[in-house]
Amino acid sequence: MCFGKCARYIGYKLLILAFLCIVANILLYFPNGETRFASENLLSKYVGYFHGIIGGGILIFLVAAVFIGLEYDNCCGCCGYENCGKSCAMLSSVLAAFIGILGSGYCLIISALGLSDGPYCLSSVKQNWAYPFVNSSGGYLLESDRWSECREPQNVVEWNLTLFSILLVLGGIELILCTIQVINGFLGGICGVCCDGEEVR
Repeated sequence: MCFGKCARYIGYKLLILAFLCIVANILLYFPNGETRFASENLLSKYVGYFHGIIGGGILIFLVAAVFIGLEYDNCCGCCGYENCGKSCAMLSSVLAAFIGILGSGYCLIISALGLSDGPYCLSSVKQNWAYPFVNSSGGYLLESDRWSECREPQNVVEWNLTLFSILLVLGGIELILCTIQVINGFLGGICGVCCDGEEVR
């Protein structure tokens, strides 16, 4: 069934994206490879929301597993018609796709907020730990000369910018793939039901 193969292809892509999301989120805890900022809770609040680990990672892993199993899943068939069971499986995959949309959407939103507010750092201007760019509404991203305002962790602006941007892109791709599967699931379910109706007649 071509719809099942499409779902399986999407599932394998989501597995890779979910793994990358988890890695990127973990790296956010260790700016420049240092652990003391995490142990002393001196990181952006958005790092602790686990948007890459849970939203773009674990939830997407579960959704991907459902998609990968669709090509061979017939829900035990129904009334002796195998395709009827496959239609049931394809329609149920829509629910899994919506869960994936929630997870990837969460990853996308938190990443965008993390980029907008900027890092939590030791500010050379305020002389304490703060969010020095929080009122810039992301404008600091285009003002690289201001990045040196963050004294510790060193290069934290670049670190956060890179990883939150990666998570933003990965979450966006996951969202698109899950949306495609919503359409694929509906079409696969409806087409399967139509075909079964013709077989019965």
